[in-house]
Amino acid sequence: MDLYERNYRLLQRLIPELDMPFEAAVSRSGTDLPLHLTLVERDRYTLTLRLTYEFVDAEGMRRQPDILIRAYRDAGVAEALECSHRPPWQGQDEADPKVEQFLGGQWRRNLMLGKWLEYLLDHGHGFGMSHRPRVAAAA
Repeated sequence: MDLYERNYRLLQRLIPELDMPFEAAVSRSGTDLPLHLTLVERDRYTLTLRLTYEFVDAEGMRRQPDILIRAYRDAGVAEALECSHRPPWQGQDEADPKVEQFLGGQWRRNLMLGKWLEYLLDHGHGFGMSHRPRVAAAA
C-alpha cells in the first residue's frame, strides 16, 4: 500500500485540485513534451483520469505512455489501472496462475506510474491554477 499512497501524494503534487473543476487540460514544460490530462470518470470518492503524451505521425496519433489512473480520495491512494492500451486482466479464480501474473503486472504498472510522476514533476509539469483551462469571459 505504500506504493499506492506514494503515487497519490505525487499525483496531488501534479494536480493540486484533485476535485478538478475541468474535464481536460494540457501541461507544457520547457524541457518535455506537452502532457495531456483527461478526466474519465468522477465519483463521490474516486477520480479516474488518463495521463499521456500525444505523438502524431504518418500513421495518425499515438498516445504513449497512456496511463489510466484511479485516485481514491477517501483512502488517499492512487493506482495505475491500464498502461499503453493493455486492458487489465480480471482474475476470477484465486487458484488461477494468471492471478500471480496479473498482480506482477499491476506492481510494475504502479512502479512505472510513480517514476513517471516524479519525472513529470522534475520537468515542471503541473495542473495547478496557472495550467487550468481558461473559460472565455462573457461579453
